[in-house]
Amino acid sequence: MYKPSYSLYCAIVVSLGGFVFGFDASVISGVVGFVSTEFNLNPIQAGFVVAAPTLSGVLGTMVIGPMSDVLGRKKVLLIIAFLYVLSALASAFAVSYEMLVIARAIGGFAFTSLMIAPMYIGEISPAASRGKRVSINQLNIVIGLSAAYFTNYFILDLSTSGAEWVAAIGLEAHTWRWMLGLEILPALIFFLALFTIPDTPRWLVNQGREDEANGIVRKLLPPEEAENELTTIRNSSASEQESVWERLGDIFGPKMRLALIVGIIVAVTQQITGINAIFFYAPTIFEQSGIGTNAAFAQAVLVGVINVIFTFVAMALIDRWGRKPLLIVGLSGIIFSMALCTYGFAKATYTISNESFTQIQAEEDIEDKFDTELLRPLIGVTFDNDVDFKNTLRDTIGKEAARDNESLLIKSSISMNAILILMGILGFVASFAISLGPVMWVLFSEIFPNQLRGVAISFVGLINSGVSFGVQLVFPIELATLGAALTFASYGVFAVIGLVLIVWLLPETKGKSLEQLEQIFAKPQ
Repeated sequence: MYKPSYSLYCAIVVSLGGFVFGFDASVISGVVGFVSTEFNLNPIQAGFVVAAPTLSGVLGTMVIGPMSDVLGRKKVLLIIAFLYVLSALASAFAVSYEMLVIARAIGGFAFTSLMIAPMYIGEISPAASRGKRVSINQLNIVIGLSAAYFTNYFILDLSTSGAEWVAAIGLEAHTWRWMLGLEILPALIFFLALFTIPDTPRWLVNQGREDEANGIVRKLLPPEEAENELTTIRNSSASEQESVWERLGDIFGPKMRLALIVGIIVAVTQQITGINAIFFYAPTIFEQSGIGTNAAFAQAVLVGVINVIFTFVAMALIDRWGRKPLLIVGLSGIIFSMALCTYGFAKATYTISNESFTQIQAEEDIEDKFDTELLRPLIGVTFDNDVDFKNTLRDTIGKEAARDNESLLIKSSISMNAILILMGILGFVASFAISLGPVMWVLFSEIFPNQLRGVAISFVGLINSGVSFGVQLVFPIELATLGAALTFASYGVFAVIGLVLIVWLLPETKGKSLEQLEQIFAKPQ
């Protein structure tokens, strides 16, 4: 009856949703420039294209936890997978800015898989391996992120190859549509695979379906552990008959205070330190260092690779070192990395020389073929920051020409240490991947009591999504008004605040059963 690899198989299937999320989240990094030109978007509209899924995800977060308590984890995951498929189809065939935002927003409701997957995996995994199993979801997220960066670069490279078959399938004319449309394949695989897994024993017991729960537990655990697990679940379930509204009130009770405070701190810190600005705007950020569009897409691939490598490191360490040490190490790395980026951009200068002016005039890829002679008065003028340089370009050649040719104009005029920016961004991603990325979702699956887990994860997930939406929406505006240096400095400051609070308040959770953790967090601190 016992199948040693059964819980691992279930975790892998559910974690496919993490891959689709990662792909969906980062594929837009290669698309936003194309759609900004095609639909003539301003920075706020471009921010909405990127952030629309997170905004709808905020709305979905309000109901997804209670829905999972009523319908079960599996049924909710099936709904999520279907929404991913629908969103990918609609995004690829969007004919307007409004349609693209709506299509992306549909996929945002599916972003709630970030909460349901750790909940599901946490409830079917043995305590000793729960951290690693939940981290499989984060691993799939970063593999999805990396896959999107790679496919974006690959499609961009093919679109400029001049091959006849590329033009025949419309890849040259509709580059961004192919980038978005590829998501259909993993989303469909995820949807079909979900039919092969059961619901969790804890949910089944809560629904009075003990026979089903008994059969599943005996597949998940050895006989000597299965009976103890069933007894624990039954005892825990006896106090879980409150309504959704009663449970919502309970999460603000004194026994939940520490868990809720810790959950909110970790949820806010994960997003306010800027990770989704990096993931969703990676090519744009690298273009700011003056390396050009193609090289920026290539460096974005490195972001994905580093993310995958250090997620493996986190998986190896999370049940050995514990959750708190990884958060401390990771946040310290984020602080140092943001300092590097701040210093690099603060030292940058921008000058259009006679030589670079000649190169701009000879450039074949100039969008809209604006009158390059308009730039002549700027020859030899040095700007000490990117904001003044960009504002002067807009005043000189017009907003649309400045936006569409920003990468070329920065590349032709900037003087800075681009390697420093690359190392700062990669260091940030590595630090995030061993800490806030996987650890947050592991903690969410552990620190809340069983009877309140769905509602509590919805609440802190709502806060997490809200902060994420804000970061994504305002990033283009921050670049335009504050500049790159101040933007990255603000992320470093938030990381310092998060580190202090986590060192102060977070108890260690590794190796403890969900029921033991419920007792720890319920005690007065």
